[in-house]
Formats: sequence, C-alpha cells, structure tokens
Amino acid sequence: MPGLKDFGFPPFTRAVKVLVFVNVAIFIAMFALQLTAASLYNQAMVTFALLPSAVIHGWIWQLITYSFIHIGPAHIFFNMLTLWMFGATLERDWGMARFNQFYFFCVVGAALSTIALSYSHILGMSPNGLTAGASGGIYGLIVAFGILYAEQRVYVYGIFAIKAKWLAVIWVALALFGAVDRNNGGVANVAHLGGALFGYLYLKALPKRGLSHATSEGYYGIRNRFQKWKRRRAAKKFEVFVREHDRSKYFDQYGNYRGPDSKDDSGKNDDPWVN
Repeated sequence: MPGLKDFGFPPFTRAVKVLVFVNVAIFIAMFALQLTAASLYNQAMVTFALLPSAVIHGWIWQLITYSFIHIGPAHIFFNMLTLWMFGATLERDWGMARFNQFYFFCVVGAALSTIALSYSHILGMSPNGLTAGASGGIYGLIVAFGILYAEQRVYVYGIFAIKAKWLAVIWVALALFGAVDRNNGGVANVAHLGGALFGYLYLKALPKRGLSHATSEGYYGIRNRFQKWKRRRAAKKFEVFVREHDRSKYFDQYGNYRGPDSKDDSGKNDDPWVN
C-alpha cells in the first residue's frame, strides 16, 4: 500500500514548518482585523501587499511581505498544501539555508516581474494594483521539483498520480493561460510565472552551491581581474622605463635583472634574490 510520501505528503521539514506557521498566523490576524477594523485591514493591505507604485517610492519591504498575505481560506489552504508537498522534499535535499535562499529568490523575482510588467501596462496591469500570496515562491518550488525529480510520480493532493515534469508543465501552462485572461486573475498569474522563471534561472544559471556562492565567485572574479590589470599596468610602465634607459644597467647578457648597483658585468649578478 502506498504510504504518506507516495501520496505527495513528505514529512514536515523545519523551514517549511516555519513558513506555514507564519503564513497561517498572519492570515488569522488579517482575517480578525478585517472583521473588527476594516480601515486598519485596508491600510495593512496597502502597506504589506505588493503595490508596484509604492515599491518604486521606497516601500521595498513589500518585495517580501506580499508573500505572507493571503485573500480567503482557499487561497492560503492550497498555497500551504503545495508548499508542504514540494518544499519539504527540496529542503531535505538542499538543507534549510539553501531552501530559504531559493524560496525567497523566487518570491522577490516574482515581485520584480510583476512590477516591471505593471509599468508596461501589458494585460491591463497597473502600478496601483495589489498582488498578494506565496504563489511566486511556490511556483518556483514546483519548477525546481519538476526539473530535479522529473521522472518521479507524485500524487497531487493525494488524488491522482503524475510525473513531476508533466505536473510542472501543466501548472505553468495554467498560470500562462490565467495571465492572458483578464477575467481570471491575470495580475496574480504574472507573479506565478515570475516565480517559475526565477526558479528555473536559479537552477540553470547559478552555481549548485547557491546564490551566496555565486556572489562570492563574482567578488573574487572582480578582485582577480583588478589585480591582473594592476600587474599589466605596472609591467607596461617598467617596459617604458627600460626603453628610456640603458638596458645593460638592469639586465645581464642572459636577460636576468641585476639592479643598477650591481658591479659585476661578467654576467654574474650580485643581487641574492635574483635567479
């Protein structure tokens, strides 16, 4: 008989558990606020959901906080269930640090995609439209799972089995269809697609050890190129200096540097540090 894992429900891992707990706690707090103080609820939505025009004017925390805001029980239920299904397996293989890095990379990527497209006014999007939900990060997890476990069969919500690669394709296709359908939450689906895109880029374009390793590689690469440039510049200056002076004062007949104070012209260099 298939076990819990076979039905797409792996054990809870630490990062996934924390994300689910925080999302549910915030949803309950927002729901209570909506029932008791509608004006404060509306202000909280404008402050913490993703509002492109606000982010452009410095409200950059929305690039993260929007992913903890959910509209309605069904919204948060299916997002958290999907986060558990796919996120726990990835965290178990990657570790907590890299999992968190990947998840929030996709969350921020989805937000940036939404902001960029909102100012292009494609699909009727506007910089003054709100976006909320964890779907950007979750779509990144779905794409990662589909790539890394392509042939593995999973039970979607414990109902039907499908290979991971086809599941990812179907999910992205549905988001694409929803994005072009203005009557079907087009703005939200753009965030889904942005998360999926950034999830793909993370796996394909960054080193296997993650974003932090890519950043350190970039830093050391720039530093090494700068050092090489300094050495080439110093070598060119020295070449110019030698051409303007008597070469025999600095090099013996074998091409070894002997210094201007060397007294031996027979080819033997008196400088002990020169080979």
